[in-house]
Amino acid sequence: MRRTTRLTAVATILSLALAGCGGGDDPAESGGGTAAAPTEISYWLWDSNQLPAYQACADAFHAANPAVTVKISQFGWADYWTGLTTNLVSGTAPDVFTNHLNYYPEFAGKQQIQPLDDFIAADGTRTDVYAPGLADLWVSADGKRYGLPKDFDTIAVFYNKKMLADAGVTEEQMKTLTWNPTDGGTYEDVIARLTVDENGKRGDEEGFDKSKVEVYGLGLDENNGAGVGQQMWSMYALSTGWQFTDKNPWGTSFKYDDPRFQETVAWWRGLIEKGYMPSLAIARSGTSVNDGFGAGRYALSTNGSWMINTYYGYDGVEVGTAPTPIGPSGKRATIYNGLADSIYAGSEHKDQAWQWVKYLASADCQKTVGDKAVVFPAIPEALTVAEQKFAAKGVDISAFTVQIHENTTSLYPITDHASDVSAVMSPAMDAVLSFEAEPSSLTKANEEVNALFQ
Repeated sequence: MRRTTRLTAVATILSLALAGCGGGDDPAESGGGTAAAPTEISYWLWDSNQLPAYQACADAFHAANPAVTVKISQFGWADYWTGLTTNLVSGTAPDVFTNHLNYYPEFAGKQQIQPLDDFIAADGTRTDVYAPGLADLWVSADGKRYGLPKDFDTIAVFYNKKMLADAGVTEEQMKTLTWNPTDGGTYEDVIARLTVDENGKRGDEEGFDKSKVEVYGLGLDENNGAGVGQQMWSMYALSTGWQFTDKNPWGTSFKYDDPRFQETVAWWRGLIEKGYMPSLAIARSGTSVNDGFGAGRYALSTNGSWMINTYYGYDGVEVGTAPTPIGPSGKRATIYNGLADSIYAGSEHKDQAWQWVKYLASADCQKTVGDKAVVFPAIPEALTVAEQKFAAKGVDISAFTVQIHENTTSLYPITDHASDVSAVMSPAMDAVLSFEAEPSSLTKANEEVNALFQ
């Protein structure tokens, strides 16, 4: 993969010349209906929120291709990857599955997923109809393509409007918060102000008891983020000017030994010590960070655009979103990630699987997904549909798209050995967050990670 562009302004995205998805917009033209005998292809995804949209796509695909039926299976995140990895090894993987940038390099390296280049060339399928840069993410280091974009995501800060008002913090203030690893800037000021102990004392008031916190200013995800920290700490570290690797994609040297990264982690952990954020043990006590927010335990929660409907769906909680804070670099930051669908290399129905993948990546299917207002589709005209639907539901998504305007997105770290990197960094981050090790210990972890590439 040689990614040379990032998302630019939303206005630019929405004004792209859109001529359809080339050979895949209309399921009636997919060719799947020419199959000699009825065929069922299996399709896996992990997000239950997206299941209705993709079932609607499957129904439309089948209506135009009666000989091909798509059977969809949905699993929770952890079970999904455990099951998929096992089935890929055993030769029983689904024909098509939703893939992630963190996993596909390893699958491609093991030749477990099918390159799409020959299919694309034969059908003349266009790869330039997606938001800038998204299609490039799915081209491997050796130039082969393993997916067509279906959506993209960024990170923002969800907040409880009533808690903000009670603390005297305005929504306008939330849009311009600044952050630094020394004192946390105005961002930490707000987090402290929103933290309340059992006696009603706020984190910035004398007498605050950090051992008896009723509401934490900032929620902590039950997952430490391992070496990526997408919705946990990446936006802080990246806003210092730090980057994960020497180059991205396909870097071979990680930078967890960079002082900017370790200072960021030290600050983040410091919020636990001050009582503004729960301990890792509390975060893992059985309630997810989003459910903790919904239950009124957290005033703020950083999370991805794919979680919008979950956060806005809690009864009795009026929710708002703010962009991530401006860091020492003078800019905000967010990881820019996008999903695609891949074909199992051992599928017995590759032609039909390709027609389904092509339709999933088409404007028609992505408009159907956009109409459900769950995620941000990869094709600009479908994104417009999603924006309109979110707005109709009273959800302003500008906190997630502002970084597109400002061009402050950072690519999800795409490298080989991703699972091995995670195996090193997950316990290393656990040790730091549990105060069993200092942030400086991440230098040793970095050495172990980089040894994987030697």
